[in-house]
Amino acid sequence: QVQLVESGGGLVQAGGSLRLSCAASGLPVANYSMGWFRQTPGKERELAAGITRGGGSTYYADSVKGRFTISKDNAKNTVTLQMNDLRSEDTALYYCEASNERWVYANSARYDYWGQGTQVTVSS
Repeated sequence: QVQLVESGGGLVQAGGSLRLSCAASGLPVANYSMGWFRQTPGKERELAAGITRGGGSTYYADSVKGRFTISKDNAKNTVTLQMNDLRSEDTALYYCEASNERWVYANSARYDYWGQGTQVTVSS
C-alpha cells in the first residue's frame, strides 16, 4: 500500500523558514517524479516545486524561485521542501505528490499518489 505522509507545516512569521518533509512507503521515490503542490480554499492546486524521477532536474513556480528548494533522499525515501523568506501568500495546504512520469508536470491530474497535506500559515 502506497502512503505519502507530509510533515513540518505550522505557523511562522513572514520572513521565516519551514522545512516540509514527505515520507514515502510502498513507493521508491527514486523511481518517481515528485511534486509539492499547494492549495488554498476556492483555488486550484498549484505546483510549487517538483523534481524529476532521476533527480537531475527541478522545477519551481515563479512565485517561489530563489526561496524554495526541493530535494530527494533516495536512501531515506523522503522528499523535502525547504522554504525560506516565507510570505503571507505562501499560506496554503501543501501536498506531496508522486508521478510515474519521467518529467515534472504542473497538472496534479498527472500524479498517481498524494498525501493528506500539511498546513503552512504565514503571518504578516
